[in-house]
Amino acid sequence: MKPLGWIAFSTICLLLASCSAQGDVKENADSEASNQHVSQAESSLGEEVTPPDMHLQKFDKGENVQFLKASLNQIGYDLDLSDTFDEELTWAITDFQLQSENLIASGVYDEATKEALFTFFEEDKSIEPGEGLAAPPDQPETTDAGTEIVSNPYDELALINKNFALPEDYIPEDLMVPDVPFPFTEDLPKKYLRENAAHALEDLFAAAEEAGLEMYAQSGYRSYDRQVDVFAANASQHGEDYANKFSARPGESEHQTGLTMDVTSPEVNLDLVTEFADTEEGKWLAENAPNYGFIIRFPEGKEDITGYQYEPWHIRYVGEKVAKYITKENITLEEYVAQFE
Repeated sequence: MKPLGWIAFSTICLLLASCSAQGDVKENADSEASNQHVSQAESSLGEEVTPPDMHLQKFDKGENVQFLKASLNQIGYDLDLSDTFDEELTWAITDFQLQSENLIASGVYDEATKEALFTFFEEDKSIEPGEGLAAPPDQPETTDAGTEIVSNPYDELALINKNFALPEDYIPEDLMVPDVPFPFTEDLPKKYLRENAAHALEDLFAAAEEAGLEMYAQSGYRSYDRQVDVFAANASQHGEDYANKFSARPGESEHQTGLTMDVTSPEVNLDLVTEFADTEEGKWLAENAPNYGFIIRFPEGKEDITGYQYEPWHIRYVGEKVAKYITKENITLEEYVAQFE
């Protein structure tokens, strides 16, 4: 090869090497940037960590979330210090609650959970992660119908629908009968709700009564076995495909969460019908439910998203902050959760 050719060849090699090096530098820089907030958190948190003194829940972001993760790490967990209240932190909080006395397992960092965590710090106690609730599996389990089974059924923001089901053996530990009117006197399972939802429903009904309205709680908790019977009956009468538009397959019903109640009024003969939305009670419920932590779970015009027909009587407890946001933005729980994926 002539000298001039060697020069050209060498120049090309140098250019290629430079481009490759620049690519490596950019890739490394991107990787470092993605982890920078974690490193900064580790530095800023330091060795002295105490649990944050504020209410936190799934999808919250900020330094207080990092302090909460660091606090849990101090007692035995191994959580990354990102600033997002993610699924891993929700699991850890739930696991901690299940291993502690007198705590409601909700996945929410509330006042009672904060006090319990402070006690662990004061008494220099530790915990064995996963003894209350197993860590989420690498590959989620599925039902016979192929629906993904949620790994944390205690999560108050758990999304339960045709795509996500509850475990067959899940029965909430904190079920209680709320002190509200029912159109029947028998002590049936459908009277029950989880404790946080039950107390919120009591406040909701008290406000409705004060407004001169007459509401009745019709149907709350529904066990897996009961779902089997209900869906089988509906499928036998209407066919499985049509039944699945208004009746959940076993495991896919929100009623099993213990966070849902069907509400009605005498104006519609205590039935669960769409006409309830036009009653004074129905209008008041749609407007005021968020103030007590409830949403209209299957709103009109969102059938393609929720997978169910419009049900103005079906309310789901998600907590006041989330309920107000979902209602203000006119979105569903599916759309709310999707914002954080």
